[in-house]
Amino acid sequence: MITDFEILETTRMFNEQHLDVRTITMGISLTDCASATVEESCRRIYDKICKYAGRLVEVGDEISKKYHVPIIHKRISVTPISIIAASCHTNDYTPFAITLDKAARACGVNFIGGFSALVQKGYTESDKILINSIPEALAVTDIVCSSVNVASTKSGINMDAVKDMGEIIKKTALRTADKDALGCAKLVVFANAPEDNPFMAGAFLGTGEPECVINVGISGPGVVKHALEGVKGENLGTVAETIKKAAFKITRVGELVAREASERLGVPFGIIDLSLAPTPAVGDSVARLLEEFGLETCGTWGTTACLAMLNDAVKKGGTMASSFVGGLSGAFIPVSEDEGMIAAAASGNLRLEKLEAMTCVCSVGLDMVAIPGDTSATTISGIIADEMAIGTFNGKTTAVRLIPVPGKDVGDFVEFGGLLGSAPIMAVNKASCSDFINRGGRIPAPIHSMRN
Repeated sequence: MITDFEILETTRMFNEQHLDVRTITMGISLTDCASATVEESCRRIYDKICKYAGRLVEVGDEISKKYHVPIIHKRISVTPISIIAASCHTNDYTPFAITLDKAARACGVNFIGGFSALVQKGYTESDKILINSIPEALAVTDIVCSSVNVASTKSGINMDAVKDMGEIIKKTALRTADKDALGCAKLVVFANAPEDNPFMAGAFLGTGEPECVINVGISGPGVVKHALEGVKGENLGTVAETIKKAAFKITRVGELVAREASERLGVPFGIIDLSLAPTPAVGDSVARLLEEFGLETCGTWGTTACLAMLNDAVKKGGTMASSFVGGLSGAFIPVSEDEGMIAAAASGNLRLEKLEAMTCVCSVGLDMVAIPGDTSATTISGIIADEMAIGTFNGKTTAVRLIPVPGKDVGDFVEFGGLLGSAPIMAVNKASCSDFINRGGRIPAPIHSMRN
């Protein structure tokens, strides 16, 4: 039972410390929307999304007003389109992306995820079509997000898919060059992608999920930073306890919103994702939170240790507050979406190699990183391969959301606006890895995957 005292206690967090419910995401299964024709399948998809999510924004606004809780985004995730479109006789899945875009706009949500494929062990013909459709699909839609899972601890790494995704990212950047490669900001390459993730751009509804479900993502790096300001000079054990208590309170807010939305919409409550997701706003930065540990700047030595401790404490505190924690749940480090990360990258204190080290212990991976537009497809694939190895061999989710911005180089800046923020173009090691990437095949699963 969530008490009135808990609600009142969090009001100050919302007003003064940038606490917000980042997203209410409705997952909708589209498995009954498959058809032999693109037209019929798209009609079913549109009708089903509008049927279930038609009141999502309205209900979110009602809850926000009732509890004075900022709910930033309302979103939809659907079954991977490569599964739904498999029975259609077409070589282009762009019409499915257009349908998702139209349905999401009709419902008034901010984003819809699920233009996705799961290829960690190999391709189906439908997977190939979807992946080849990504550049055009993301160019002609505004709020559709795409993800491709190319690796898992159980299956290893599909290096053919890794190679292909390097080329797809380049094509998407060129296709949306007039918007500084904005299409790439809506495209994620995953290892161990969770099926209940409410955060974009990687959200999709897994095949083991219900017909329809409500998942909530809540954020609060400002709240945790504020709590740490009260324990300056204390030992790290005290710091960990302070983070756990703050995470507990943040997660309770998410639980309240999720259960209220579930009841009002008549849809099962799924999970709370208690990730600390930053925004470009001052006071809402994971990087500044890490600096509160005692770092001069994010990116210096000790940053990875601080991030590991933060992630662990957040998970411990959150799991005490809710029995249904899922998604990614930890701390995000998207460069363009975090004021402190932007400053650290622009000053040269945070480099791509250090970011990669940090991804060993964060929630996701190399996220919203802008790189020179002339970076080769094989180099991008090499970056993806490294991140997939971190995820696969450590049994965690990792991801890559790289943005090679055409016409821009190190020292330039790119502006995306809104929650996507802005970012300096980061330097990339130009030494070739093409012979490695062109080998193809599959990197076998690690020995610890054999746990049955």
